[in-house]
Amino acid sequence: MPEPSKSSLPQSIDETIALLEAHDYLAGRSLATVVYLALKLKRPLFLEGDAGVGKTEIAKVLATALGRDLIRLQCYEGLDVSSAVYEWNYPAQMLEIRLAEAEGVTDRARLEGDLFSEKHLIRRPVLQALSSSAGGAPVFLIDELDRTDEAFEAFLLEILSDFQVTIPELGTIKAAEPPIVIITTNRTREVHDALKRRCLYHWVDYPAADLELEIIRRKVPGCSERLSEEIVAYVQKLRRLDLFKNPGIAESIDWATALTELDRVALDPETISDTVGALLKYQDDIARIQGSEGRQALDAVKAELRAVG
Repeated sequence: MPEPSKSSLPQSIDETIALLEAHDYLAGRSLATVVYLALKLKRPLFLEGDAGVGKTEIAKVLATALGRDLIRLQCYEGLDVSSAVYEWNYPAQMLEIRLAEAEGVTDRARLEGDLFSEKHLIRRPVLQALSSSAGGAPVFLIDELDRTDEAFEAFLLEILSDFQVTIPELGTIKAAEPPIVIITTNRTREVHDALKRRCLYHWVDYPAADLELEIIRRKVPGCSERLSEEIVAYVQKLRRLDLFKNPGIAESIDWATALTELDRVALDPETISDTVGALLKYQDDIARIQGSEGRQALDAVKAELRAVG
């Protein structure tokens, strides 16, 4: 099936799958369906799942595939309107006041109009996402929304309901065309239902073994087939050990890349011990894998691959 041309939206679920796959994002049909519907219905897409499963990557791939600008709002605790939406260029405003004083300008209304005009407005991600773009509406990524507080969530309701924001000095700015909104959370806390209701929802899970193997093949083409199979089988087993932080697909790719750079062709206990920092990020998890549990998992992987190979 031919890939849709840049800047045109896919016209079916199959076209959506092809569009993502053409940019090395392998999506299951359920994920491709909700992406297609979000594009077709112009609804925000709310993606939830553990860190490292590819939620943010969806927004990046869509921006590239559709030829749209990617505008990213990285959320964090304490995020406020001035950082997310807009602020005024105070140094430039002060300079304008000083120049007006030097020139003897006394028209206060005119001065205020000059101070609070577009030329002194600093557009932050939200306002950028509502602005017109030559290539079409941008992809607006609101990343890790669960890191913010409920007050900021409430502020987003106006954005997601009407795709507009009110600036007291300028009035209401409304998007000529709604941006393609992708919201991600790692579920460190629950996001309010009022915001979720405005979105289409999808839980992004860890990929099945066959899909993860194909991702490794595409993302790390220098990785040998045997090593790729062992990496995927081993990582899949680790995710069943109830670690503090399971390795995501991003960590699988990092580990495969590291092992390829070290010219490894197969897994062994020493190799795992030396490179496990590319896969696991918490010392307690690393200690478990460097002990008997890690060795048992590796022995099981070797036995399973021998049985099928």
